[in-house]
Amino acid sequence: MKIQLLSIMLLTSLNLFADSSQTIHSSASLYYEMKDFSNSKQKSDGVVYGASADIHNNAHEFRIAYEKGDTNTIRSPRLTEDLEVDKIYTKYGYNLNDSFAINLNYMNVLNDNIVPTDGSQAYGMGVSYALNRAIKLNFTQYYADYKIFETYQSDFKIDYKSNFEELKYKITLIGKYINIDKDSTKTTTTFEEKFIANAQDDYTTVGVKFHSHYKSYHFGFGAYIGKRAFAIMNDGFKMQHHAMEFDRTYALGIGKNIGDFVLRYQYVYQRAEELPFDNPNVEVSNSRIILNYKF
Repeated sequence: MKIQLLSIMLLTSLNLFADSSQTIHSSASLYYEMKDFSNSKQKSDGVVYGASADIHNNAHEFRIAYEKGDTNTIRSPRLTEDLEVDKIYTKYGYNLNDSFAINLNYMNVLNDNIVPTDGSQAYGMGVSYALNRAIKLNFTQYYADYKIFETYQSDFKIDYKSNFEELKYKITLIGKYINIDKDSTKTTTTFEEKFIANAQDDYTTVGVKFHSHYKSYHFGFGAYIGKRAFAIMNDGFKMQHHAMEFDRTYALGIGKNIGDFVLRYQYVYQRAEELPFDNPNVEVSNSRIILNYKF
């Protein structure tokens, strides 16, 4: 099943790039993120470098992103080096008609030199239905193989788009249900057993996002309330593979169109508990700069 899914996505991507003359509303992005941790027993600060592309061709869409993260750790008998992480995300979407669309996702933690979820992979399959020009529904089911355990995640999303004179805006409501299948645990060491021992079997979290566009300016904010761990976020473009149980997330973003470029700044605040250490009230602050080019 895994090989078949990857083959379908690869063949689709080759087809997209083969006919670039009809590509519309496509884009490429570079981003740089600074991370700061407070009250953590493992991490102090770090940076993330990322590159992504979003290719459209008629009814097809293919997205891919690569991230490399470097985080300074708090040294201990177990932590003797800084954290290095490489991840890749892909998504294929196809519009069946004006109302229905499907999406397939694939995520891979290519490298993580600290935690036992190194090499983890996740897959997603979803369907969207547009009730009308304003309202769209999406349901996506994810399966993640974190090597020493498995998770099943169900996402339900409602998008509402409208405008007020020159102000265009979109409101998104999100519900997530995460099941951690501890019966699938394949632990071989004491640390691997402790890695998920304090995680709940099930999590439910809800979120809201708002994005607006006025002339050449962008503004948005978002929030998630409710505990979650080992979650897949951002429509399959963030995989939280460390043992951190988040209970709140707040985000704010602004942007400006400059010709074919869009320059954005985002700030995200999160509060979490480091599960292996029963260490609550860990605060994570992320500042991200994104340069996007449309072609």
